[in-house]
Amino acid sequence: MLETLIEWDKKLLIWLNSHHTDGLDPVMYYITQTWFWIPLYGFLIYLIFKIFKKEAWFVLIGAVLTVLLCDQITSSFMKPFFERLRPSHDPTLDGLLHHVNNYKGGRYGFSSGHAANTFGIALFVWLVLRSYVKWIWVIFIWAVVMTYTRIYLGVHFPGDILVGSLIGLICGWISYRVSVLLLNRYRTKHLNGA
Repeated sequence: MLETLIEWDKKLLIWLNSHHTDGLDPVMYYITQTWFWIPLYGFLIYLIFKIFKKEAWFVLIGAVLTVLLCDQITSSFMKPFFERLRPSHDPTLDGLLHHVNNYKGGRYGFSSGHAANTFGIALFVWLVLRSYVKWIWVIFIWAVVMTYTRIYLGVHFPGDILVGSLIGLICGWISYRVSVLLLNRYRTKHLNGA
């Protein structure tokens, strides 16, 4: 059963990765970089401070917790534990994938830290801002595009992305619940005059 899933994962990757164009190559390469999204992160932080004022720090703690959980689970635990080679390092896929700028990523890829962080932050931000910003759902489009770049560049299998995304969603939800708990305790303490 596992062998069949791995084979399907490879076939799906080859098919998805084969749909590339020279014009999109540099776009996908830059979109996958974390620094490319700094203006978006800055804008989200601005929104959070504008809406929550002094309480924004509790929201930011939740966002940081999301990234910490996602990174620890995917990069510090899963990748060294499973040791599944990235497609860009898998000798059975040599010559079958399209790579941009010879970008190969690290040795292991299961599960995707990019997918975990992106979907974790997307869910967390959506949960926090959905009552205040009607269009915040578009953050999930960002998450899908960001994670698709990993397949486009040939550095993750679709299964890496799927599992990473699920881990991110779980971590985003947990971090949101922790933020709400901390925020409620803070509000209760200040209402009681402490």
